[in-house]
Amino acid sequence: MRLAARAGLAELADRLLSVPTDKGANAGVKVASLVAGMVAGADSIDDMALLRHGGMSRLFSQIYAPSTLGSFLRMFRFGHVRQLDAVAARFLHELTDLTPVVTASPWLAFVDVDDTVIGVHGHAKQGAGFGYNQVRGLNALLATLTVPDAAPVIVAQRLRKGSCASARGAKRLVADAVTTTRRILPAATPVLVRMDSAFYGRNAVHAALAGGAQVSVTTRMDNRVKAAIAAIRDDAWTSIEYTDAVFDDTTGQWISRAEVAEVAFTAFAAQPQRDRVPGRLIVRRIPDFHADAHRAVGQDGLFDVWRFHAFFTTTDPTLLDTVTADQVHRRHAIIEQVHADLKNSALAHLPSGVFTANAAWLVLAVIAFNLTRTAATLAAANLARATTATVRRTLIQIPCRVATRARRMIMHLPQDWPWQAAWTRLNDRVADPPDTATS
Repeated sequence: MRLAARAGLAELADRLLSVPTDKGANAGVKVASLVAGMVAGADSIDDMALLRHGGMSRLFSQIYAPSTLGSFLRMFRFGHVRQLDAVAARFLHELTDLTPVVTASPWLAFVDVDDTVIGVHGHAKQGAGFGYNQVRGLNALLATLTVPDAAPVIVAQRLRKGSCASARGAKRLVADAVTTTRRILPAATPVLVRMDSAFYGRNAVHAALAGGAQVSVTTRMDNRVKAAIAAIRDDAWTSIEYTDAVFDDTTGQWISRAEVAEVAFTAFAAQPQRDRVPGRLIVRRIPDFHADAHRAVGQDGLFDVWRFHAFFTTTDPTLLDTVTADQVHRRHAIIEQVHADLKNSALAHLPSGVFTANAAWLVLAVIAFNLTRTAATLAAANLARATTATVRRTLIQIPCRVATRARRMIMHLPQDWPWQAAWTRLNDRVADPPDTATS
């Protein structure tokens, strides 16, 4: 939390939040308390009591009761959630100025957009409904920023009703994500927004392009896409490293039944001229083993049957050729790891029956995620890509005896503790730590 204080979390919340009545007083301390609880492992409002047990009151001041923090969250309205979004974006910017959580000059930065359904129970949750995976819950839309050799951080977030379509509100979220990314990275850094077919629409694509980013988005297999695939010449396909591929040293190529090719393509051609987007349609084809299974034993097919996977991209071919663009687009799945990480920590539950309180809880969970990721980057190289649970187990949830000597606080850490060097390095880099000793 010393790192959060240096990045100005409480000051940002005090300056940007205008939650009414006495419940919204001291917003900065309450936001910091909620984030501290989430970093320590809280996944519900009642869990915030862990900040008040044992010797925690000697380490932290102004610790609020869980009931007070719950009342604070229930006073949020949509406008206050948007104010908290601004706090999260500015806080991430301050963190990146203080720490190397994002590489200073990456050759290409990736913004991944996807949604996930957070399951809920009971009938008192506002906005709960059955989503695309037939799970009753609320829908969280996230955008992550990933650069080479670094773990992703979250640059935008939005909570929606559980029954909403994936692309709802994506235009605003993509615009916010690209804006935050541009503030964090050097001005000349190319940014690529990756999305799946649920977001293939002119609103999300144009929002990315308007922010100065390029797009790589999976397309739906409509008639225009099928016609473009049919027009690809047979000699245009290139074998790629894929499942069960074998590298041939003689030819220097991968022997694989998976192949890629590309063709010029204009997205949204049926729309007015201003909405059309020229680019490339990159297609990956693999054998349709389902069709092979229906053939008679010992009978060869008259021709190969393929399954096609296509995505549309506006990237420059000199920056990403066909094979590289396909590899880069498939790494969009990294955002699923962020979803799993959040659901294994602060988003294990959406604790309130009030929708806006849960929306604020999501933003606070994102702040805690980015803060934990930054602390791990400062602590040790092998923790920079670790999950939140691993970081919490090695650096946060540790036995410690607090003592006082000559008005100085002394923390007695475990003896022969394997993460002592990482913990000490983290504290040394953040600020002058209190005296430490092992016992």
